[in-house]
Amino acid sequence: MSGPQILVDADACPVKDEVVRVAERHGLPVTFVSNGGVRPSRDPMIRNVVVPKEKADAADDWIVENAKANDIVVTADIPLAARAVALGAHVLGPTGRPFTPETIGMAVAMRDLKQHLRETGESKGYNAGFTREDRSRFLGELDRILRRALRVAG
Repeated sequence: MSGPQILVDADACPVKDEVVRVAERHGLPVTFVSNGGVRPSRDPMIRNVVVPKEKADAADDWIVENAKANDIVVTADIPLAARAVALGAHVLGPTGRPFTPETIGMAVAMRDLKQHLRETGESKGYNAGFTREDRSRFLGELDRILRRALRVAG
């Protein structure tokens, strides 16, 4: 069994540098998937995949087609998180929120409720800004998840 890889839904991901830092410490490969705009890296452990802009969920689809159980997926996209959890991947949002088989159902339901409230005008749909605490929580949680994934793979 090969070790885990880290797959990042890279468009608008605020923690790309943190992912690279933690991955380097653990010697794991990282794949950034986007529809463009991600700066290439000279590091052989970092791969950039650019998907067509024309297809709305092309990055999500690529990640799901290439992720396997025990891989780590970093995304703020709840539908992608649900698909990755179903594969047995460890899924982490950029604020450090893990998505697990136990929590993904509620996350999907809350996303759907918020979308409905925005569509009906009941909510303006403002998202909270990304904070230093979010970044710190993400780093700690990513390190914890990577250690667990490495134990499982070992």
